[in-house]
Amino acid sequence: MPSFARVLPDKAGDRALDYIIPPHMAEMVAPGSRVKVPLRARLLQGTVLEVLEDSDVPGLKEIHEVMGGQPLILPKLFELARWISDYYCCSLEAAMSCLLPQVVRQAQVSAKKRNFARALREITDDDLEKLAAKAPRQADALNAVQQAGKPTAITELCQTAGVSEGVFRTLEEKGWIAIEQEEVARDPHAGDTFIPTQDLELNEEQALALEAVKVAIASPTPPRPILLFGVTGSGKTEIYLQSIKAVLAQGRSALVLVPEISLTPQTVERFKARFAALQQEVAVLHSHLAAGERHDEWYKVRSGKAKIVIGARSAVFAPLESPGIIIVDEEHESSYKQEETPRYNARDVAVLRAQREGCPIVLGSATPSIESWHNVQNGKYQLVRLAQRVDDRKMPVIRIVDMRKTTKGGESAFSPPLVTAIESRLKKGEQTILFLNRRGFSTTMLCEVCGHVCECPNCSVALTYHRDASQLACHICGHTERAPKVCPECRDPGIRHAGIGTQKVEDIVRKIFPKARIARMDADAMSRKDAYRLTLGAFKKGEIDILVGTQMIAKGLHFPNVTLVGIINADLGLHVPDFRAGERTFQLLTQVAGRAGRGEMEGEVLVQSYTPTSPSIQFARHHDFEGFVEQEMEFRERFHFPPFSRMVLVTVRSESREKAEFTTQTFVRRLREVTPEGIAVSEATPAPLEKAKGYYRFQTALRGTSTRAMSRAVQTVLHALPLPEDVFIVADVDPVQLM
Repeated sequence: MPSFARVLPDKAGDRALDYIIPPHMAEMVAPGSRVKVPLRARLLQGTVLEVLEDSDVPGLKEIHEVMGGQPLILPKLFELARWISDYYCCSLEAAMSCLLPQVVRQAQVSAKKRNFARALREITDDDLEKLAAKAPRQADALNAVQQAGKPTAITELCQTAGVSEGVFRTLEEKGWIAIEQEEVARDPHAGDTFIPTQDLELNEEQALALEAVKVAIASPTPPRPILLFGVTGSGKTEIYLQSIKAVLAQGRSALVLVPEISLTPQTVERFKARFAALQQEVAVLHSHLAAGERHDEWYKVRSGKAKIVIGARSAVFAPLESPGIIIVDEEHESSYKQEETPRYNARDVAVLRAQREGCPIVLGSATPSIESWHNVQNGKYQLVRLAQRVDDRKMPVIRIVDMRKTTKGGESAFSPPLVTAIESRLKKGEQTILFLNRRGFSTTMLCEVCGHVCECPNCSVALTYHRDASQLACHICGHTERAPKVCPECRDPGIRHAGIGTQKVEDIVRKIFPKARIARMDADAMSRKDAYRLTLGAFKKGEIDILVGTQMIAKGLHFPNVTLVGIINADLGLHVPDFRAGERTFQLLTQVAGRAGRGEMEGEVLVQSYTPTSPSIQFARHHDFEGFVEQEMEFRERFHFPPFSRMVLVTVRSESREKAEFTTQTFVRRLREVTPEGIAVSEATPAPLEKAKGYYRFQTALRGTSTRAMSRAVQTVLHALPLPEDVFIVADVDPVQLM
């Protein structure tokens, strides 16, 4: 009696199709299996949604192939995908695509295999002497096998004996050795040495925090999420490490999310060093791994070999069978939000996954998101505080430099106080971090004669000048062009670079401090695979005096010899049309400032600002998170912004401005017809960044108390509204960026 499978083919819409399961595949096909199925004249990959005893669809075809042997998607992750599809207004197929790395989903890479040689019988010195008289190279090879004493890769034996692989083939033919293929893991950290470390002694606050986490671990019912609110340098990572140790003792696993790939090397080093003594496998999942490495790390988790997973946003879907704890470090970070379909927030998905797995989740931050703080206030989250730095180290002194007085109307990257402070650190052999959240050399090219600004042809932004390549680049769409030597409009040779980027900061620093060892960390400088790790390693060893960078150096990094942090332009993200601008600025300043004074020496932070009286800057200056939150919450509540309402942002884009505007207006009209009371729908307006990647963009925002009600209203209109071929609509639930 044949059985049937309901399969969701990739990129074929959201329509599931029934297929016959051939008898020889019956034991291999289950919900979550990846299969190849015929669809018209093609073979498509797809996911098995369920196995059926019967199907009333006539003329069914058979499944062509089962991929991966075992079901790749765990049942609880299956349900998580269904929730994402419903909540984030996306197709089930789009949600399912998140669950597997592309290299696993497409079966693009197979396990790496190498030939290993082992002796088939005892090899005596007499055997080697006799063989050496006739075939000295074979004797050298056989001796290498004997010395190894265990199955060893032939590539290694060839190097040891100084012979080719063919010599070992001859020994196999003569019956001396056996050559067998074995799978070899492609480990991204294979060349690294991790010195085992022991648990650190906790102070009183840390001990209380750890006890609160252990109580949650032991809870028979799903505990409330824990918000670990700890100032920078308060020892949150040590709480994570000892909490995971308690979970491993119960035979369960742990998942750790970090917001940036740049944080991963240092985090991996600490975790691998701590758990080396327990011989626990730590798997790393992020997009900068090579395809083979990502394949092997994922399968290491799926097979149960790795009990600890560390990774960026997509690691929230790591196939851990029974996680005992989930940790989200720097939970406030906007990089946890995916900016393409499905637009999920990994922090929020992690909270839901922890609830469904019945395990505790710890959300750690020195500057929690307003949403998480609101959840503490209404009792949804449990608050655990770390108010002091470890070893009673002082918080860094933050000084504000009013650039309106310092530069006297001109443009300057460095104020005299910052130059003096850097000189002082260089003399003492201490290190400095200079932060500017804008890459490139100059932000614009401007003609002083006619006022022409070089703009991107695809986006509503000025092109950024990159001096290294002598080109202009758009950081939205990637468009590049040669930097002009004369104005494209009036042909005047006086066209100049305006604004400051990290490349220009680096250039100025090299001129002011020619003897200093300087490095830069931004998306341009860190394009090579190992660039993050090598640069951070050199900085940690003291081989770099001044590190210039963007937000990738702003959080989570621990360098005890850094005593000065200079923030070049603190106002950069403050004056944008987004209600979260003040919150993001406060968080970024606090996180960057927290890189100073993490060792024995006291730290200092110089914040250069043209609006020094901004609440974000003043509250950051005094390390006053709760003061900032109080005034920010008052503003949010008055204007009904999240967390006092929920939001869905709908963006319509088209190469035609008129079509984008008309479609958005039509969408708004239809939406207002189906939305229940209590949901406000804004007018159709141009997006703050009206044109991006060649498309004009119009938006409407829904605000109300029920996200599901808004999502369903949006989906109802989307399904009923016919769209021209060149018009696209995207719904962003709980947006973190309004641009």
